Amino acid sequence: MFFTANDGARLAYLDEGAGLPVLCLTGLTRNMGDFDYLAPHLSGVRLIRMDYRGRGRSDHTGAATYTVPQEGKDALALLDHLGIERAAVLGTSRGGLIGMLLAAVAHDRLLGLCLNDVGPVIERSGLERIFDYVGRNPAARTHAALAERLPQAMTGFANVPEGRWLADAQRHYDETPDGLRIRYDPALREAFLSAFDGAAPDLWPLWDATAGLPVALIRGANSDLLSPEVAAEMVRRRPDTILAAVPDRAHVPWLDEPESLAAINAWLDRCGR
Repeated sequence: MFFTANDGARLAYLDEGAGLPVLCLTGLTRNMGDFDYLAPHLSGVRLIRMDYRGRGRSDHTGAATYTVPQEGKDALALLDHLGIERAAVLGTSRGGLIGMLLAAVAHDRLLGLCLNDVGPVIERSGLERIFDYVGRNPAARTHAALAERLPQAMTGFANVPEGRWLADAQRHYDETPDGLRIRYDPALREAFLSAFDGAAPDLWPLWDATAGLPVALIRGANSDLLSPEVAAEMVRRRPDTILAAVPDRAHVPWLDEPESLAAINAWLDRCGR
């Protein structure tokens, strides 16, 4: 399915199930397949997903438009398109930043916010790892070859379900005669590097803006993007935060781990499921 954003961009989305509206926002380079592992475990929810502009099946609109504020506007436009006044937002990495922004600028549109391995402070080591790969095609030429390399490349992950690395490779890269190709606009690299050029902005006011909303925080125990100290400060500011530390996961948990599911289900209940 597709809808048209305010500037004419054609953006892809999925709208499945019935119950509490839950808007799932993906990671930086990812697409709505990110939530395929979680979806079968949920009940009583209307699961809504989207491909940001420049990702997946959505239109490529240029580096200047690949920003958190624009993606936040697109998320609200999708809710408007579907006639949804308020939704719970589950955001993975980049999606969590968008979710915090929405809490600040469109608080009345949110029923709650769950963050997957992201917070108001992003560790530089995690950013530099993303700098290395964003906008570039992998060296592996097939899905199978990439799946063989991922266990070594993705440090901090262990006890990974059988076939998971291959499934991830198939969801996020196209296999072509010339090798694997990223399933997003390479111009995202320019936008991402530009966004983190210079001093990091103070994002704590965005987390503070979640006041009054049910919140949950899922952290990969081995994450290099969200530190234990930042997670602890988030909980200090919001003592009612549902917190899950997922063992054997770095950035990011797949959300079908028992710890992730327990936190998500508790949060959904608080949101009114």
